Amino acid sequence: MIHIQEPKSPLEFVQMYWVTALPQSGYKGYNACLFVVDRYSKTPIFLPCHEDDTAMDKALLLLSRVISHKGLFGTKLSFSTAYHLQTDRLEERMIQTLEDMIGRFSAYEREFKESDGFTHEWFTLIPELELAYNTSIHSSTGQTPAILEKG
Repeated sequence: MIHIQEPKSPLEFVQMYWVTALPQSGYKGYNACLFVVDRYSKTPIFLPCHEDDTAMDKALLLLSRVISHKGLFGTKLSFSTAYHLQTDRLEERMIQTLEDMIGRFSAYEREFKESDGFTHEWFTLIPELELAYNTSIHSSTGQTPAILEKG
């Protein structure tokens, strides 16, 4: 059995996982989302991407959207078994929450409408979805991720 160490401060442990098979979105055709989640504060960063992105594409995405804002953190790979209750409880809940938020706030089959400035493309909603999630009280901590991360 894998023992999951509990973090004592923000960004001590970060989990990353991919959600694939999302509806194609935007002129770049995003169809996946990389989640980067701080295990201490539960703060997620949602990064639209493509299922067929290379490792270099993902590394550049992490560099431009995560490391450049949060700083470089030490790396220790710790692999877990898929669908293992202890290791993926946070992952499964986060994926359910994101899918629910996307489903409620976007119309999957709607065309991209640039002329009127209004769109239902899921990737354009990422900043608002992050804000909504980060300012909502998390059931496991009793506080918002934003408060836990920034104090």
